[in-house]
Amino acid sequence: MCEDHPPEVERALEEYRRLLCEHGPAWGEDPIGYVRQIESSAYVLDEHAFWAACLQHAVERHPGATDEEIENAVPLLDLHEVIRDALAGQVLDNLAALRLTPEGAVLEARTQAVLGDGPFHTTLLADSTRDEPVTLDLDGTRYEIPPRGARLLPVTSRSRLRAAGRPVDLGALTRAATPARLRLRAGFPCRWSVTGENGQGWYPDGAPHRIDAHRTPYFHGDDLLLDVPAEPLTVRVTRGMEYGTASRTLAPSGDTLVELAPPRLYDAAARGWYGGDMHVHMNWTGDSVGTPAQAAAVQHGEDLHVLNLVAGNVASERVYDREALEHWAGADLPWSDATHLARLGVEYRNDLLGHLYAFGVQAPPGRYHTGFLGTADWPPNAAGCAELRGLGAVTGYSHPFHLPLGEDDPPSGALASGRNCSAREIVADAALGLVDSLDVLNHSAVHATAVVYRRLLGAGAVLAATAGTDSMLSFQRRGNQSSPPGWERVYARVEGPLSAASFADAIRRGRTFATTGPWLELDVGGRAPGDALDAAPGTRVTVTARTIGPEVTRLEIRTADGIAAEGPPPELTAEITVTEPTYVVATASGPPCDRSMHRSGAYAHTSPVHVHVHGRHVAREDDVRWCLEYLDGLEDMLRRRARLTPAQLGDHLALLGEARAVYRSRLP
Repeated sequence: MCEDHPPEVERALEEYRRLLCEHGPAWGEDPIGYVRQIESSAYVLDEHAFWAACLQHAVERHPGATDEEIENAVPLLDLHEVIRDALAGQVLDNLAALRLTPEGAVLEARTQAVLGDGPFHTTLLADSTRDEPVTLDLDGTRYEIPPRGARLLPVTSRSRLRAAGRPVDLGALTRAATPARLRLRAGFPCRWSVTGENGQGWYPDGAPHRIDAHRTPYFHGDDLLLDVPAEPLTVRVTRGMEYGTASRTLAPSGDTLVELAPPRLYDAAARGWYGGDMHVHMNWTGDSVGTPAQAAAVQHGEDLHVLNLVAGNVASERVYDREALEHWAGADLPWSDATHLARLGVEYRNDLLGHLYAFGVQAPPGRYHTGFLGTADWPPNAAGCAELRGLGAVTGYSHPFHLPLGEDDPPSGALASGRNCSAREIVADAALGLVDSLDVLNHSAVHATAVVYRRLLGAGAVLAATAGTDSMLSFQRRGNQSSPPGWERVYARVEGPLSAASFADAIRRGRTFATTGPWLELDVGGRAPGDALDAAPGTRVTVTARTIGPEVTRLEIRTADGIAAEGPPPELTAEITVTEPTYVVATASGPPCDRSMHRSGAYAHTSPVHVHVHGRHVAREDDVRWCLEYLDGLEDMLRRRARLTPAQLGDHLALLGEARAVYRSRLP
């Protein structure tokens, strides 16, 4: 796709470039907690390490503080010190460290190869363990580092630096290398990685310098030229989760052609299944500006069948990529073809109630968010669901939960405190049939989300398992959110040709499974996910789960009563005896691996096959009571934490009352 954009889209991209230039990666957003995390994300790719360091600093400064007081303290923390502590002594390719100790100053750096004569730009972390201030002189500017403090400073390989009056040699930042040129060819668009000494990445001219959750550099395309050092390099190529990885190590000299293609593991489209990522941002602040051309290159390079680019705000009124949505709403994006469909959608956001994706909207909504910049947490998310559905969208809750949750834990663990973007309204909205899915696969706590998902299924909800990475093209470095879109996918069994309508219909019907990479099939007496099987008490049903993927070590077959069978891949078969209405799902799992960008490892989860008894749908008493207890906890949170007038609170309580009535009607 060329770089020609509609005028309103080009004006928006120019505005984003101006915001990045003037404000840095937060683009001038309200500095709430996760905006501060954005400011650190080029260096702290592990979001959990960032929040752990924030908590430590906040507690040290405010002993005995409440959760709300700690939340309010995070925006006021010294970000330089938080980054230093979150890194815990790590030295990065883009962040050298100047250790200021009582004995002197020591530079620690991962030396970077350079091909030309120009200055090399990077960042230096001045990290002091001294009990007194230290003065630095950097290119004629003086900086005072407080006792045991830290400061991030921009430097170049030509900078002059003195610490406490003594010169510091910056020679370890770079080394000169002899240039060569690589040509990379697979025969079709792929994801490439070219790395040298110290894991240093090399990219074609103009390509974003992205790294994934494994800190691996990558870029997309085919028949690509790039300047590299004439020394040992490793070239890797893959193409999303349906492919393996091919690699070659070589020492190029002059012009070197590398022809390399990844092996195929499975072909979902040939089976009538198409994989989509329901939650991708082209722009959402960041250290660069994402463009439609980049989105096209990523989608084809990852062989991602369905790409939902969502317009959404961050922490203020501005809705990023709103102009693109307004131009392309209801239309396939220009680079779409028979097996690659891209659309503009919506992320509807309230940090207390949760965030929703919307796919297939025919027109922009009138409201994108509530509760930011001190505004009311009103109306309930249910109103957003209703509007988006009225615009033709399929909807689901994104990145639902962020903290661990066990199978038998009370719902208080799922609610947690703070405005942390958890999908808190899902239990009410699912009861009332206001949402279609839950992103069981997401960038946060997938196992906790799976626990809540199965609780909802057991309580009678009809929800598809979906996946949304929350990948952001405007970030080159942000852990799994700078990983390529489609590193998690929802596969949907589509009737007929792929289209926005057919894919959305498959989600609504629950004909899905969500995965970090493994293929996962479920057969329940000849039925597949999304189907219903009507049985009499005492009926024996054969259930089979099958998987493809080298990372899988365990398969599970689950019903509303828990694990019915477990075993190793590639196939697991069990017989269950139906005694009452239930559901059947399958999961596949494995340890952390290169194919999964999620810290917890490989995981896949199907939507259910519904097993009815004399036409009755599952409504397990323990799950129904868990949901009722959850709603009580949500009401308490709304009363304590939501910004609402009495009338607005009344609207929320009415919604919870309707949901409670549904759940109570399912009790024996």
